[in-house]
Amino acid sequence: MDLIDVFQRLGLAIAIGAAVGVERHWRERDEPEGARIAGIRTFTLIGMTGGIAGLLDGLLVTGSFSGLIVASFLIAIAAVLLRFGLMEAQAQRTFSATTVIAGVTTFGLGALAVVGDMAVASAAGAAMVTLLSSREFLHGAIRRLTWVELRSAVVLLAMGFVLLPLIPAEPFGPFGGVSPRSLVILVIMLASISYTGYIAVRVIGGGRGDLVAGAVGGLVSSTATTLAMARQSRSTATAAGPAAGAIAAGSVSLIRTAFLLLALSPALGWYLLPGLLVAGGVMLAGAVMTIQGGDAASQAEMPGNPFELWQVVKMAALITAVAFIARAASQIFGDGGLYVVSALTALADVDAVTVTVAGMVPALSLNVALTAVGIAVTANMAAKALYAGVAGSRGFAMRLALASGAAVAAGLVVTFAAGHV
Repeated sequence: MDLIDVFQRLGLAIAIGAAVGVERHWRERDEPEGARIAGIRTFTLIGMTGGIAGLLDGLLVTGSFSGLIVASFLIAIAAVLLRFGLMEAQAQRTFSATTVIAGVTTFGLGALAVVGDMAVASAAGAAMVTLLSSREFLHGAIRRLTWVELRSAVVLLAMGFVLLPLIPAEPFGPFGGVSPRSLVILVIMLASISYTGYIAVRVIGGGRGDLVAGAVGGLVSSTATTLAMARQSRSTATAAGPAAGAIAAGSVSLIRTAFLLLALSPALGWYLLPGLLVAGGVMLAGAVMTIQGGDAASQAEMPGNPFELWQVVKMAALITAVAFIARAASQIFGDGGLYVVSALTALADVDAVTVTVAGMVPALSLNVALTAVGIAVTANMAAKALYAGVAGSRGFAMRLALASGAAVAAGLVVTFAAGHV
């Protein structure tokens, strides 16, 4: 590496140490001088030491002894931190190893910044500072959790990391078949959305938690989020919170579709961007109005079971069946049935149509592509309103239908006014 690269990498190592040091020093800012084992200066030096150790190791050690200098420095840093950590624990009668572990990690990230990937080191440093500064929030969230909620998280982890790798990915059945692994992924996604919504309501409180969970879920799948919120609406005293979450998911989905089109096909994306953004803004306003118009007292009531796996499996089966019908229709109608296929495919997921049509734009008329995507977006929103009526409460379905209708109308008006359809 050249001299400029060395300074950049060493500067990153120092910056990581300084960032961690600011958080550690601020947390113990009321302590007198000498009462803390490490503050902003110490952590900055630890990050610098890690960077220097990595630099020396690359310059002086080669072959099978590579990493020896870094390991030696790490042992020395860990020994010093452990010694002073024990002294502090004895003096204050505490049992916390956070500062010691943070110091060792800071040294490791400083070394990684010099000898490894700078992006990884920077991201890990930011994650560590975020984790350290979130102590009160995390401790408060853990105090609110029950055994049922913790068990649900364990089940989700087991499904994702133990069960999923064992499921075959090859599709089974006619018309392209259904992939068992895709189905399990859908089940995990639905369960995760349901669990995230439950925890968000517990931590944030009432409808605001549903709103946040819905917006996050919309980044993954607004259809799945709508179904999860619909199920939640049947077990809560009011539909305002779940409805706001589903509407927020639809808003995020529209905005995500706009930027996905821009990335895949700028010509198509710029044409549809105004209408999609306006429609997304209308739905976002609807979500906020739904929360403000709801009963705050009843929104705080929680469903009895945050993780009903059987209900989630049934929802996944429903979406899989719709997707299977869409693939069958695609093969039956062929290229001439693009509009029909777009509408049918969007019953389960609008992203598939977005990606397919955007990839066809060079050989496909722009007006045809605009119409196909417009049909898909409208069909997807209509399908979610229909799912809400089947799986959710009446109040939930009415709120979502009103917001979706207003968004579609606003988006079409803007698109037609611009002369793009």
